[in-house]
Order: sequence, then structure tokens, then C-alpha cells
Amino acid sequence: MKKEKIYLSTLVIALGFWGCSDGGLNIFSIEDDKQLGLQSKAEIEANPQEFPIIPRSANPEAYAYLDGLRDQILATGTVKYKTEFPWELHIVKRDDVLNAFCTPGGYIYVYTGLIKYLDNSSSLAGVIGHEMAHADRRHSTDQLTEQYGMSTLLAIALGQSSAASVGEMVASLISLKFSRGKETEADEYSVKYLCGTKYQTNGAANFFQKMINDPNSGSQPPQFLSTHPNHENRVEDINKNANASVGCSASKLSESEDQAEYNAVKAKL
Repeated sequence: MKKEKIYLSTLVIALGFWGCSDGGLNIFSIEDDKQLGLQSKAEIEANPQEFPIIPRSANPEAYAYLDGLRDQILATGTVKYKTEFPWELHIVKRDDVLNAFCTPGGYIYVYTGLIKYLDNSSSLAGVIGHEMAHADRRHSTDQLTEQYGMSTLLAIALGQSSAASVGEMVASLISLKFSRGKETEADEYSVKYLCGTKYQTNGAANFFQKMINDPNSGSQPPQFLSTHPNHENRVEDINKNANASVGCSASKLSESEDQAEYNAVKAKL
């Protein structure tokens, strides 16, 4: 398959330049992250039954809102790969799913179920900031390096593994479960990203607090929380980090503005 050949060629190059991400050894290059993101996007687009993506032309208002939220985060200068990754947003029309994820290379997917569940823009900004942090901190390829090991990845790069193995690795990225340490780091970076925006810096904590207060949330937690740390601990840690943040934007949305802005976009879905 053509897309697999593109990926393998970049991985071969990367093997000559093993690097360490901030979290440890990562055999993948930045170009590999970008190619894996493109391949993940192709896998998603090839499965519209599971991932019914709303076209931008079908709901330009909702996309304009989400683009503006993302652009606020990117404008802070705290996203390391701001220009290297596309940070492309997609809305998945699944009201029954509370989920959001970001592939390697910065392709962001947000489900309508999550948007409708949340109460204000700061909460959604906190969740999206968290997911962007997974890509910006290169958590997916960090974890692939740990999960598959050097020998397996080398075999793939040298063509000693089947195309199916490559496809399985790419497919696993869409439902990848991160370690507790990576989830904690993504929470910390969500606070950093929101610091210079108009959104409340502890936006992600608002989401987790709602999960705690919702008597129905325990029976079917969001997919991206299935292996995450305890909700109560996360609220405490996010609020602690937010309170310790200095130099944050003073012009934050008021509670009423935060809700009004959000209700306007929810009405479009």
C-alpha cells in the first residue's frame, strides 16, 4: 500500500537518528509523527460508519468556533510543534459518545456527544488542550516505542514485517490508552496552554468535576478516560496547577460569557 511505503521510508530515516523525547527514548522522528497522523486520518475517513465526520461545509459555524478555540491555544506560544503539525479539527457526529482524541501529528477529533455534555467553552478548551498536549508531547510515538519495542519497529522499517503489522500499528493509534504519567502531563500542559487564552485556566477540571457530580457517568465513562487517573485527584491537581500559574491572561471570560458562547455553538449541533 502506498501510504505504508511513505511511512516506512520515513521510519528507515528515523532509525538513523534515534532521539529522546522529553519522556524518554522515542524511535520516531517528527516526520514520522506527521505521517502516522495522515495514515490515522485515512483510516478514520475509510470508516464513516464508526467515524461519521461532519463536513466543514455542513456546519461552518461550529467549525469556526472550534478553530477559534484552537487558535487561542496556538497563539499563546506554548505549543512546541505549533507550525510543524496541522492541528486540523474534525467533528464526529456521535451524540452517544463522550470522546475526543488527537492523533500523532495533530489531527483533532471531537465528538458531538462530548460537546453537548459540557457546559461552557473553558471546559471544552481544557479537554482539547489536553488532547493537543498528547500530540505536542509526542505521547503516541513514545508509547509505540515502548509497546512494540526496538526490534519489532526495526523489522517493520526493514520490510521484515507484514503490511498487516503496519496497519495494525496505525489502527491502534486511534484507540491508544496512555499511561498515568502521560495523562498527568497532558493535564499539566492543558493548564499551560489555557493560561494565555480567554478561557479559564482550570477548564479541564470543570469537566472532571461534572463527571464526579453526574450520577450516570460511572456506568459509561468517556472512552478517553478509561485508563486515566482518578477524577477527584485530577480536579485537585489541575486546580492546584492553575492557582500556581503566573502571568496568565487577565481578560478571562466571565461565567455567563463562557456559557453563552458555548450554548450558541451547541445549538448548531
